[in-house]
Amino acid sequence: MQETKYKSEVEAVDGLAQAYRDLSKEIAKVIIGQEEVVKAVIISLFSNGHSLLVGVPGLAKTLLVSTISEVLDLDFKRIQFTPDLMPSDITGSEILGENRQFKFNKGPLFSNIVLADEINRTPPKTQAALLEAMQERSVTVGGQRHLLPSPFFVLATQNPIEQEGTYPLPEAQLDRFMFNIPLDYPSYEEEIQVVKSTTAVQKYQLKHIVTSEQILFFQQLIKRIPITDNVLEYAVSLATKTRPNTSRATDAVNNYISWGAGPRASQYLVFGAKCHAAINGKYSPDIEDVQAIAKYVLRHRIVRNYKAEAEGITEEKIIEGLF
Repeated sequence: MQETKYKSEVEAVDGLAQAYRDLSKEIAKVIIGQEEVVKAVIISLFSNGHSLLVGVPGLAKTLLVSTISEVLDLDFKRIQFTPDLMPSDITGSEILGENRQFKFNKGPLFSNIVLADEINRTPPKTQAALLEAMQERSVTVGGQRHLLPSPFFVLATQNPIEQEGTYPLPEAQLDRFMFNIPLDYPSYEEEIQVVKSTTAVQKYQLKHIVTSEQILFFQQLIKRIPITDNVLEYAVSLATKTRPNTSRATDAVNNYISWGAGPRASQYLVFGAKCHAAINGKYSPDIEDVQAIAKYVLRHRIVRNYKAEAEGITEEKIIEGLF
């Protein structure tokens, strides 16, 4: 077992940092650039959280997810979300067996990593089927509750520019995602590398770096990492400041936000800060670690009003003002 490998918590945190470095190095064989995106996804996985990857087509969102699942040595399933997708297509359904008894036929949700590709292209009824899976790590079909494998992660992709034929994710579902991770275009030099590597014969062999047992161990380790009261209070204050017309709200929040982040944001800020500290060789997070992951946690949890949209005030600008 992984627990016996490390003699102390300090050694275990060092092991987590080394695992992150090994994962990043292995993923870089396939994914050129996008270091911050890779870091954010790994932090969310080690923190037992789901991630929403937002970017225009062609930025290797799908390749990134499949590469991560391969180096993590986890089961991986891809679900292409379309307007005609039904809830039973992803959760599974009961079928009549040879002995005239109903048996449950598992859907693609029963995997360690589920890529929900173009998640906003499916109707709310099918989107809602993910709610229980993402929060409870289980699905209920025909009145029976079925546990999903552990660890379980949903990594969803979304195209921000094409809105025709899409169904925006409701706030309740967005809140289930620990991180909202934007992907940007590669730099000129990175794009040259991408084109060179993808238009020639590719010779790379990915190694399995971390097992499912190690991931579960690291998830428990992050819970045990200590955090000082002032850093925890800073994380909670960041979340509470986003709520308009409350005692802690800033002027910018009152002017530009119609709805703020809930308590789950505070929890994810602490989890993310702990993991960010650990992968950077620190044994306890500080305020800089909270700030490093705050945009990923808060971006999709605040709702701008019409005034903010009219004046071009972005979520990022509002969050920076909270620091």
